[in-house]
Amino acid sequence: MLPDKDGPGVGGGQSYPEGEDPSVSLFRDYLRLRTVHPEPDYDAALRFLDRIAEELRLPMKKIEICPGRVVSIMTWEGTKPTLKSVLLNSHTDVVPVFQEHWKYDAFSAFKDAEGNIYARGTQDMKCVTIQYIQAVRRLKAEGLKPMRTVHLMFVPDEEVGGHKGMETFVTHPEFQKLNIGFALDEGLANPGEAFTVFYGERNPWWITVHCPGSPGHGSRFVENTAAEKLRQVINSFLDFREKERQRLNTSECFTLGDVTTVNMTMVKGGVSYNVIPPEMDVSFDLRIPPTVNLQEFERQIKQWCKEAGEDVTYEFAQKHMNQNVTSTEENDPWWSAFSGACKAMNMTLEKEIFPAATDSRFIRAVGIPAIGFSPMNRTPILLHDHNEYLNEQVFLKGISVYEKLIPALASVPAFPGEA
Repeated sequence: MLPDKDGPGVGGGQSYPEGEDPSVSLFRDYLRLRTVHPEPDYDAALRFLDRIAEELRLPMKKIEICPGRVVSIMTWEGTKPTLKSVLLNSHTDVVPVFQEHWKYDAFSAFKDAEGNIYARGTQDMKCVTIQYIQAVRRLKAEGLKPMRTVHLMFVPDEEVGGHKGMETFVTHPEFQKLNIGFALDEGLANPGEAFTVFYGERNPWWITVHCPGSPGHGSRFVENTAAEKLRQVINSFLDFREKERQRLNTSECFTLGDVTTVNMTMVKGGVSYNVIPPEMDVSFDLRIPPTVNLQEFERQIKQWCKEAGEDVTYEFAQKHMNQNVTSTEENDPWWSAFSGACKAMNMTLEKEIFPAATDSRFIRAVGIPAIGFSPMNRTPILLHDHNEYLNEQVFLKGISVYEKLIPALASVPAFPGEA
């Protein structure tokens, strides 16, 4: 790589370790920002991104969608700005760390002798943010002018459900103005040679089942207790969990995204050892693939509650019902541009349903095709894990990947009916 290709001003004038690629130094700078829940330093991220926008000479728009929650958008205008645009989305927040389980300070961006960079957010998803930025920097330096407009969007609060981030922003007039035709967002690492690509997501349902019962003294056999009902509910959910677990890795279900996961996450109830409580609650985290009939599945839950006993009810803390998936047919112009660029780089793609939840679900819910993709192969999946790391060579390769992907997507020919 030419020494000046990433620009002398990368990172705003800090001094870099001897011989380190400026893109890696910029990545490490970004990792050191403590955008960690429960109190992410979003202001630091906004200042960092402002500086980048200035270096790239791209206009930056900031929209405060909730108090203290700002979406920032850098726009690289295309030569045909009336055509649908391409969105490169990333989130700025990261999940909490349990520092005692880490080899190095989780916000020091420590790089070991093998070039592995340890920090919260290395995989999820500060790598992708900087890869977008550096790919655009290089393409601009090469004099590329995209046909379709490209928006780089940086959103808050993805790690806490996106309610004060993307979920709210997709209904905002400023989102409509972006005129998005296709979006890229985060994916997952792949431990093998291939790269994983996600075209849909499982729907997260967070449910609490309330089991009322007869109270009484802890020395008696009281009939119809809350605990008996609770046991029946737990058995129904966990029996179903076991069936799904056994379906995984069979001929019909190859990946986690193909099955419904059920995990019991909270149990509440009781006041004293010797008092039979009048109510007990149990909560579950369910992730349901787009192939499941959601109405039928809820009927099944109702049936489990009914079988557990009278007055057993449930309520949802979260219930996503959108089952839109993005086309990965070769005749789809967006997918064809994406997969064609990857093939030209000799990349093998593995298509999957995302096992957890990302902001892509909100983008797909408003009818925009979105692909979840983080160009990290030969890398263990460590998002939300202790000692999350990414190797600098894998990170740098990802910049080159976006250097090919962005022009390919921005050159998708106009569709019939596009202005």
